[in-house]
Amino acid sequence: MHELRTSRLLLRQWREDDVAPYTAINADRRVMEFFPRPFTPEETRAQVERFSTALAADRPGIFAAERRSDATFIGFIGLAVPQFEAAFTPCVEIGWRLAVEAWGKGLATEGALAVREHAFGALGLDEIVSFTSRLNLRSQAVMRKIGMTHDVDDDFDHPRLEPGDALRPHVLFRLAADR
Repeated sequence: MHELRTSRLLLRQWREDDVAPYTAINADRRVMEFFPRPFTPEETRAQVERFSTALAADRPGIFAAERRSDATFIGFIGLAVPQFEAAFTPCVEIGWRLAVEAWGKGLATEGALAVREHAFGALGLDEIVSFTSRLNLRSQAVMRKIGMTHDVDDDFDHPRLEPGDALRPHVLFRLAADR
């Protein structure tokens, strides 16, 4: 299992004591603004178990993100394999979810750059993607900062959201290993 370190972050395997603060992050309506609803504690625990399993198997996985200065858990940054069908799947997605207190400090970008290098280095991936609701401009800014590009022809309606849902239109960003 890999750990990734940046100047301010430790990206690591999940621990039991991460579950409570991650449950609070997933219940925060500001964090979950571009999701259909906040996650329940049961959904959060199941997600942590999936994340831990993928990392333990040395597959693309979602790391727990910890601030190195005080060892505070602040959310996640990592890689996942989307479990729905779309024109661009199968693929590996890079993503992040941080507590509001960690926003606006460049931590998502810093961690995503480390995960990007892990994806293309240790994992040997040819490409990573990232996607979000067309309305989520903060995440799109991070995607651009880590070198991803957007082609409007790749945009899609998320298949797990209902027609007419304002969150359904999604943008897709890509980054090839040979960038």
